[in-house]
Amino acid sequence: MTVLPTLFAQTTAATAAGPSPLGSLVMFGSIFAIFYFLVIRPQSKQRKDHQTKVMSIKKGDQVVTAGGIVGEVVHIKEGLKDGQPLAGINDHVTIRSGESKLVVTRGRIAAVGGDDTAL
Repeated sequence: MTVLPTLFAQTTAATAAGPSPLGSLVMFGSIFAIFYFLVIRPQSKQRKDHQTKVMSIKKGDQVVTAGGIVGEVVHIKEGLKDGQPLAGINDHVTIRSGESKLVVTRGRIAAVGGDDTAL
């Protein structure tokens, strides 16, 4: 009979000590998972899609620069690596807008003409 009150006293003392570190770890883990699936993952997918579109531009495509200039691609000057042309984000793209021709880097193109939401 004396064992039961002793066990009860030990269990109430353990729960009165505060929340367990495992509970806090689970809470922070779930917050990170929610943040990852709602913010980080969609943003990285959107960045990959944009980079794919920008890297696949060709002569005749309609583009919008980061400065808001709308034009048509006239020429793309790709960089060289080992004597072979290699498309990169720093390639020079010549666009015609109205009566003017502008040279911009491929990385400063904000939208490509096939994107219905952009143009």
